[in-house]
Amino acid sequence: MHLGKTYKVSEFLVWTRRQIYLLVVVGFVPVILYQVLGLRWLTIPLTVVGLLGTATSFIVGFKNVQTYNRTVDAQQVWTAILSSSRYWGISIRGFVATATDARDLVERHAAWLTCLRYELRQPKVWESMEKASNVEYRRAYRIPERETSIDEELCKHLSEEEHRQILNVGNRATQVLWLQGRALRRLLDEDAISLTSYIELNKILKEFIEQQGRVERIKNFPYPRQYAIINTIFVWAFCVLLPFGLLKEFDRLNEGIAGFMQGSMVWLVIPFSATISWMYTALEQVGESTENPFEGGANDVPITQIAKTIERELKEIIGDPDLPTLPEPLNDIIL
Repeated sequence: MHLGKTYKVSEFLVWTRRQIYLLVVVGFVPVILYQVLGLRWLTIPLTVVGLLGTATSFIVGFKNVQTYNRTVDAQQVWTAILSSSRYWGISIRGFVATATDARDLVERHAAWLTCLRYELRQPKVWESMEKASNVEYRRAYRIPERETSIDEELCKHLSEEEHRQILNVGNRATQVLWLQGRALRRLLDEDAISLTSYIELNKILKEFIEQQGRVERIKNFPYPRQYAIINTIFVWAFCVLLPFGLLKEFDRLNEGIAGFMQGSMVWLVIPFSATISWMYTALEQVGESTENPFEGGANDVPITQIAKTIERELKEIIGDPDLPTLPEPLNDIIL
């Protein structure tokens, strides 16, 4: 998540520069064919290109709205996790009398958050983090889940026995919730908590299970591929055809121009077509970088920061002095 006022224009241009290079080439080829090789018939009516541009703008806008909604949905789920976790900590403080048991429940919850955020950072084939522009920009910020192994993190929160139990399971976060439920049952059997407290804590545990399912849905089900491909096809069809539609229009400008540009106005098709096309490709690239809010992009939901905030607050509630340090933003970006 970007915490600054805005991205710099220079940052954005560098991030999209590969598209700009390609668009300049796309504009250069028709001009060479028209102006240098004399293929004057190689034009398209601008109205046809305009209709395609209108349709493309609707499709690009639709995709960006849907991908933004995915990010908002992800933010809402993690806000719900934050709220439920605070209630979990308050309930533990009120229901569990033994400090050791309370600390174990809080540490196990921190382990669940750790497993969940590491699971969400696992790359998927449809995600865009391995594209050259994103790989390059990734040097500007930190992805904590790629710097420290999950086993190293879990050792801070789980006993050696519990750590061994979840080493080889498919979904570690679910396994940790099962361990949490087993621990609550043990406390009930030992009369360390009342039946009413046990029922209430299990209700919160159920909320965590539902919230985990919601974030896994966002992670494991991509923006529909049929919409993604049609968006790309329309954008690049417009970008390729736009220079052909501008050739005649800029050629007519020679009639009222004198000086060194007389007869050469067609060359302006290159910068103007590249600029207009860049608006479409940049919007598409922004939408693509927004559709997967957990992949590790600069605009992701800051799940590491939220998880560490939850851990810190819960330990403060039960009076544990061993508080984790909160991650600091790097170049105004924090994950």
